[in-house]
Amino acid sequence: MSGDIFVSALANTPATPLPHFWSRVVGAGRANEGLRADWQRQLREAHEACGFEYIRFHGLFHDDMFVYTERADGTAVHNFQYVDALFDFLLDLGVRPFVEFGFSPRALARETNTVFWWGAHGAPPVDLGKWAALIESITRHWITRYGIEEVRRWYFEVWNEANLRGFFHGTRSEYFELYKVTAGAVKNVDERLRVGGPATSNFVPDERFGGESEDVSRRIVAGRDDIDDLEWRPVWMEAFLDYCAGEGLPVDFVSTHPYPTDWALDEHGQGEKLTRGKDATPVDLALLRDLIAKSPYPDAEIHLTEWSSSSSPRDHTHDTLPAATYVTRSVLHSLGTVDSLAYWTFTDVFEEGGAGDELFHGGFGMITLPGIPKPTFHAYRMLHALGDELIERGEDHVVTRSAATGRITALVHHYPEEEPKSVPASFDDRAAAEATQAKGRPRRLTLEIGALAAGAPFRVEVLDSAHGDAIGAWRALGSPAAPTREQLAHLDRLARATEVRTIAAGADGVLRLDTAVSPWSLVLIEQLG
Repeated sequence: MSGDIFVSALANTPATPLPHFWSRVVGAGRANEGLRADWQRQLREAHEACGFEYIRFHGLFHDDMFVYTERADGTAVHNFQYVDALFDFLLDLGVRPFVEFGFSPRALARETNTVFWWGAHGAPPVDLGKWAALIESITRHWITRYGIEEVRRWYFEVWNEANLRGFFHGTRSEYFELYKVTAGAVKNVDERLRVGGPATSNFVPDERFGGESEDVSRRIVAGRDDIDDLEWRPVWMEAFLDYCAGEGLPVDFVSTHPYPTDWALDEHGQGEKLTRGKDATPVDLALLRDLIAKSPYPDAEIHLTEWSSSSSPRDHTHDTLPAATYVTRSVLHSLGTVDSLAYWTFTDVFEEGGAGDELFHGGFGMITLPGIPKPTFHAYRMLHALGDELIERGEDHVVTRSAATGRITALVHHYPEEEPKSVPASFDDRAAAEATQAKGRPRRLTLEIGALAAGAPFRVEVLDSAHGDAIGAWRALGSPAAPTREQLAHLDRLARATEVRTIAAGADGVLRLDTAVSPWSLVLIEQLG
């Protein structure tokens, strides 16, 4: 077997802190979906299994939340009952809102029905005074309902991906003014509330977003050999921070969306989708950390409020084992860079493009519409099992310890070698996803962890193509387009059936594991007791 994996550590090694930045925030589609029973059941499971602390979604002010209307004389009417129902559920569950202020309510929108099946109003408010009054009103309402100390633990983000026309039919300057007004309204309620932006779309290697609006003529179309040699940078970030510094505005955190692709909301018919190499996310996050450290706001938190293996809600790789391994590798190679990296999304209860046309339709979610966990769910569950102290790390593994209990946990991943690629628009078809999973060869894992108590028991859990791979189980059933309830129950059982066994440290206090690891698999070694 080529490229064996060697893990060697001592349980009593001095450690460094390991904040679980990957489980700080998770994404969801829109606010109204959060009123559904299936959405709520799945969030409960994701919170309990994966440890997600905050959730972010679009559409807080959309028509279906009934937050803002106007009487015939133009008087504003604020109604927060639907928002209360959603936020009450979240807080009772133990999940806090990462509030995204957007999009415009219909009565305030300069243009309407600009994006998504549900017709988000992605345009600036026609009256920034009324917008500011809405922001201040709902923020004061939350403080009255939940208490000032609770709301001070939330985050308030201004809009979503305003650099993309579908999300914001306006200019960069108009977004900056919107940020100024919104941040001012939040801070007018309480100076200690946390506000930030610019919540822009994925990094780009060119100046297409260097002006007031996107200029497609400045877009670089790169071949497969040079994608990762280009200078990928976060959209609008430097200009945003310079503007805020010049205006004396608060920036408690910065946010952007470091998808490792260049095909977000591509409406230009370019015929090409660029997918970067496996190190794209670690490189981007390290660059962003350095950029903020040198900015006028060096103490600002960094929250990547959307992220996944690609930015398409119909990319079949999202359903597969390689997506789980990609998530794990990206996270473990990005330690110490940012405060959160929010997976987009926890569920396929997600209607940006309407409902998915079959069970595995390439949706963003780590859980399917009927509630079957995908491999990415297991990836986050295994990451959550890690301790809060790092004692050893390598290219394909980490070894951690719990500060409270001293228990040792290791996580190993087998990510086969790959090349960055430029592919046609059909990249997200199922055949391409299956071809990716077929790549790679097994590797031999040799693990030794010493300085343990003699006989210390450990649980070894394996996620691979034969254990816990939901879509593989679906294919074995013949890929039914409309599974019966019995078939769904069968798939759910197999999707949760990772391989589990127990081993123990020897009389010398050394845990030894020697096993074959198949491509794209994850191996969790977790001390019991």
